[in-house]
Amino acid sequence: MTTRLVVCHLLLTLFLTTSVVMAEPDQDRTQPRPSLEKVAIDPELIDVGDGDTVVINWGPEDRERVRILGIDTPEIAHPRYGMPYHQPFGLEATAFAQGAFAAAESITLLRAAETDPYGRTLGYFFLNDRNYSELAVKAGYAVETVTHYGDNGFPEIAEAILAISRQVAPVPFEPPFQFRRRMREIEDWAESAAEKAAAEK
Repeated sequence: MTTRLVVCHLLLTLFLTTSVVMAEPDQDRTQPRPSLEKVAIDPELIDVGDGDTVVINWGPEDRERVRILGIDTPEIAHPRYGMPYHQPFGLEATAFAQGAFAAAESITLLRAAETDPYGRTLGYFFLNDRNYSELAVKAGYAVETVTHYGDNGFPEIAEAILAISRQVAPVPFEPPFQFRRRMREIEDWAESAAEKAAAEK
């Protein structure tokens, strides 16, 4: 009887704890840095991660990771994040971004009012006053994401990206979100196979 009471108490505690965690409000995603206005960025502070991600090195302990709005580019391998392979055209899209940012004499960033669920800044980069997202779509290294995610508070910029995407040829790669999903499926299968093999030893 005592054992049953202990088990019931543990189950009740687990249920209440889980309920409290589930009832907690979503994390505050308000952008802590200046937003809704263009901010000049020293080009020397920029590190290009891939075709749609940039890091701004403000200081040794202050690195701002920016997910560029309006576009999605082919992925490059990030094994620690479940991305074991390069997506076709991922390296080319990254090289395009690196070249575009390296050639820019002036860079400004227009941040959205909120960060993404991973805490990254959401924003548009303007290289020599030209929207990088438009350049990437026009060059064929990005697909637009306005249709899926909306305008993020910048309707005119979003509409310009949509207009360009309607004018360019279809891209030669699968939508990056589909590639990411396939990579997650491969990772899940590999983990399951490893667990099964370990259990059979």
